[in-house]
Amino acid sequence: QVQLVESGGGLVQPGGSLRLSCVASESIFSSNRMGWYRQAPGKQREWVALITAGGGTNYADSVKGRFTISRDNAKNTVYLQMNSLKPEDTAVYSCNNIPPRASWGQGTQVTVSS
Repeated sequence: QVQLVESGGGLVQPGGSLRLSCVASESIFSSNRMGWYRQAPGKQREWVALITAGGGTNYADSVKGRFTISRDNAKNTVYLQMNSLKPEDTAVYSCNNIPPRASWGQGTQVTVSS
């Protein structure tokens, strides 16, 4: 049973934008905090952003002011709008609860390069 499906990644130039989407199963999404994480090559997975069931948000310092997390409760979907992308944002991006409870999805690759 697939619980998390991420999409929207791609190759973008520095300064560009991408919007990621994550569709979650009802049991994972409903009334739970959701978050985006990322893992760069050779590094551990790190937390990027979270959103509470009520819409409260918080961000890692490295993305604050550039990334925006949102959720559509009717669609069990969480989004990550990424603006002013930098090469150091290159990573596989995944979503999960905060803290993570579900099996990780395949993630979506974001590559920022000129």
